Amino acid sequence: MANGIYALQKIQAAINASSDSDDYVPATFLWRGTGQLEDTRNLYFVNENVGLLSGSNRTNTSLYGGKLALDAIEGTYKQFPHLLNMSIKASSGVTDSGEVYTYTYPFPTTAVQALQPYTFEGGDNSGAEALNFVHCMDWTLAGEGGKAWMMSGNLFGKKVIPQAFTGGATLPDVQNDTMNFSQSQLYIDADSDTWGTTLVSNTLLKATLKYNAKLVAKASADGALTFSYVVAPMPDITLAVTFEHNASALSAKVDWRAETPKLIRIKNTGAAFASPGNTYANKTVIMDLAGKWLKFNKIGNMNGNDILEGTFQVRNSDVQASAGQIVVANNTATLA
Repeated sequence: MANGIYALQKIQAAINASSDSDDYVPATFLWRGTGQLEDTRNLYFVNENVGLLSGSNRTNTSLYGGKLALDAIEGTYKQFPHLLNMSIKASSGVTDSGEVYTYTYPFPTTAVQALQPYTFEGGDNSGAEALNFVHCMDWTLAGEGGKAWMMSGNLFGKKVIPQAFTGGATLPDVQNDTMNFSQSQLYIDADSDTWGTTLVSNTLLKATLKYNAKLVAKASADGALTFSYVVAPMPDITLAVTFEHNASALSAKVDWRAETPKLIRIKNTGAAFASPGNTYANKTVIMDLAGKWLKFNKIGNMNGNDILEGTFQVRNSDVQASAGQIVVANNTATLA
């Protein structure tokens, strides 16, 4: 057997057939990033008094499990939707004419939304493993001026098994697919208005959107040593920002002190489509958030320039009857 080489590690995945499918599906594409599968089975020694100072070697495995931490990598319009599929809602591409497809992920409000489970494979040239019924517990999209948006996520599934890599998995073409922060725009509006009405220029220096789905893996008496299903209670969604300390930042502090509901849109625009759609001429991510400013820190500085750091908590808007959504426009008809 060959010795494992880091450069020969890879992560492959496939989308399962339905929201309750826990089959090990052969991988169809590679995840362009880094991370390693971890077997999290609950194996322990049984505590018993049998006259042995060193203890007996009786063990038990009460539950299988696995996880995969996807390290921060430059976000792309083709692969970011996978994290949203596993955490917010299972979504299929809707044609916008031309080569454009849109994927829409509304934040849950009055009903639980079906999530999309995946199968993941990971390992190296020495050996590989597979994890089934994979969901995303939480993900982060973070960016700052002059750099790319960086995406990362924490995944979990039912059981890790040794398995050779599926051959023929596709390497997605993401050469001109990177989400660059400086190609983003910030809009802030009253919640009685429409998202994306008022552009706030030369203010947003950094932003971090965190979506914690707070999924609960339920282990029931169901005839197997794996959790049975996933429950999606109330997610925690926050946006941390770094503003230039200017009039727009001061206005946000006024809204914070007055506990005023606001609508925030961050729109990121990428490369132009060769065949544009009716709505989108460029690869696009739109993050619409409703809620209130939760906190502002004291004035800080960045390279001798005053800044203001704040946190926006996403909550349902009574006026909009929505907490917001994320829309991705790319040229991928199906994510698999």
